[in-house]
This record gives sequence, structure tokens and C-alpha cells, in this order.
Amino acid sequence: MLALLELRARSDGFADYVTQTSIAHLPREKFVELPIPAIPKAEQNEISDALRDVDRLIEALQQVIAKKNDVKWGLLQALLTGRNRLPGFFETWSEVRLGDHVSFVRSVALSRDQLDKKSPLRYLHYGDIHTRSNVRLDAAVESMPRAHLSLAARAGRLAPGDLVFADASEDPAGVGKSVEITDVPPEGVVPGLHTIAARFDKNVLADGYKAYLQFIPAFRDSLHRLAAGTKVLATTRDYISSIRLELPGVKEQAAITAVLSNVDNEIEALQRRLESTRAIKMGMMQELLTGRTRLPVEASAS
Repeated sequence: MLALLELRARSDGFADYVTQTSIAHLPREKFVELPIPAIPKAEQNEISDALRDVDRLIEALQQVIAKKNDVKWGLLQALLTGRNRLPGFFETWSEVRLGDHVSFVRSVALSRDQLDKKSPLRYLHYGDIHTRSNVRLDAAVESMPRAHLSLAARAGRLAPGDLVFADASEDPAGVGKSVEITDVPPEGVVPGLHTIAARFDKNVLADGYKAYLQFIPAFRDSLHRLAAGTKVLATTRDYISSIRLELPGVKEQAAITAVLSNVDNEIEALQRRLESTRAIKMGMMQELLTGRTRLPVEASAS
């Protein structure tokens, strides 16, 4: 029964039965009218066993991902603060004021309604930064909103190594959220609504390492302190420029980046496997719970 309800929920099967008010809900009198396929008991058991096996795999993958994220968080706290050093690195970290080593790329504020899917120019919206789990963005290959050149003529063009921040968040966890641009298409990418595009000196912040700037405790704490007292927590160019950090040399930054990137790649591979397994489960439900595909059932002994 639970699998049937899950299938309906995932395939919009409740649309004709839900009562639309300020909050959509399914009244009892409509729930009892839902047509349920009459699956023989023995076949129900076989279907349940098959789906349960997939559920176990999904749960196992989720647990592995959670453990990998814990490992990543521990590495972030250890390596980005200098609490633990990688082998071969002993030099004292240097204090850096970010504003002495950054320029900013001009953004353009366009609404979602002004964007399209066909114009060649890519557009990075702050909402797409907040919803990402990947701290890097390959704009040359990833699907992105587009903007007509006439609407973004005055905007600067992003380049590999640029770090783009979402400049506002109602959630403290979103303060300082950013993505590092790893590649751009020939047609170009522009920073969009509510973004701050920072171009740091590469001899101070190495490519790749910038993606993890948002996880450095001193950086996050500084932004939180500067944004305190406002309903919407803002990140500004002045805030970013004013922050002072202890940073390793670029060679050590590159080594730290390699370690963290390996963990990120492992997590992304597991996430893809999890999404694939969920899709397989959905396909199984569509086949088995509708009768399109039948499982063999042993005949009961007479």
C-alpha cells in the first residue's frame, strides 16, 4: 500500500483528488475513492521484497554519503585552519586582507522572466548558487539560464578562477555561499541578480582553493558578524574586502585543494549512484504496481 501511495505521489497521481486551498490536502472522503489495483497477495509479497531490496540499497548509499560528508567536514576544519598540515609543508601562514588582492566583476540584475533557454550568453543567478551542492561550476558544460546580449551588455564577463557569491540569505547557513568558475564557454557568462563576482590575485588565492573560502571559519564568522542585526543576511563587496585571513602559500593551497577535491568527487559519484538507484526504484514501481510487468510467483502447494 505504501509503495502504491509513493508511486502516486511521485507521478502526480493525486492531482484529481487533492482539494486546493491555501494548502493542498487530500480529504478522507476522496482518499477512499482512490482506485487501487487488485494485486494477488502472493504477488504483493514478491513486489514488496523487490522494492525492499532497492530501499536497502538506497539507505546504504545515504549512510555512506553521510559518512563521507562527515569526513569532508573534518578535513575542512583541519586543513583550512592550519590545525593539521599536509606532509612537506612547514611555512608559517601569512595574514592577508582580501580587499588588497581582489577586483570585482560587474553584475547585471535580471529577473527569471527576462531569462530564456536559447540565447548564447549564460547567466548565473544567485538562486542557482544557493541550491548547488557542488562548490565549482563548469559553465562551459553545465545547463544554465540564458540572457539576451542586449539585456546584459554592460555586465562583465566571468573567467575561470572567479568566485561568485550569493549576496543575500535568510538562512545563516547560506551566508558566504559561493561557487568558483572552472571554465566558461566562448559565448560568455555574466554574474546575475544578487551576486558578487570576485576576481582574486592568483598568487594569493590559488584556483580551486577559492571554492573552499566559504568554509574557512574565520571568513564565515566575519561575514556573520558583519551581517548581524538584519532580517536578510547580506554579503557585500565591502564586507568581503575588509576580512583578514591567515592563508597558506599557493603550493600548500593546491595540495589542500587536491585532498578536498578527491573527497568531493567521491561524494558526487555516490550522489549520482543514489539518484540512479532512486530512478530505478521509480521505474520498478511503475512497472510492477501497474501490472505492466509481472513477477513470477510460485504456485502454492495443494
